[in-house]
Amino acid sequence: MFDNTHAHITTWVVALILFAVALFLHNSGNKKAMKIVQMILRLFYLLIIATGFMLFSKHSSYDPALYGIKFLGGIVVIAMMEMVLVRTSKGKNTGVFWALLLISFIVTFYLGAKLPLGWNWFS
Repeated sequence: MFDNTHAHITTWVVALILFAVALFLHNSGNKKAMKIVQMILRLFYLLIIATGFMLFSKHSSYDPALYGIKFLGGIVVIAMMEMVLVRTSKGKNTGVFWALLLISFIVTFYLGAKLPLGWNWFS
């Protein structure tokens, strides 16, 4: 079932869209809708982790170190997305979390594209 990354990529693309929608809803003042979207986003976090773990367990033998770093990077991306949303809803400063989100996303995306299951853009 997990010979390719379609399910995993679909889940994180939907999660990124939901993240942007949650931020937009917060900025527009619609707190209740933001909470609903945030709960759906949390479900997608679990789906991302599940599909990522299935891919990791099946394909990590290609390059265990880089796949491990990518797996941890993905967990950090999810954690920073959640921290940005929670701290934004509480009205607290999110600058550090945005920076960590951006850095971890770039590293994780680069590794995902570079590794054998990726798109071979960086070969």
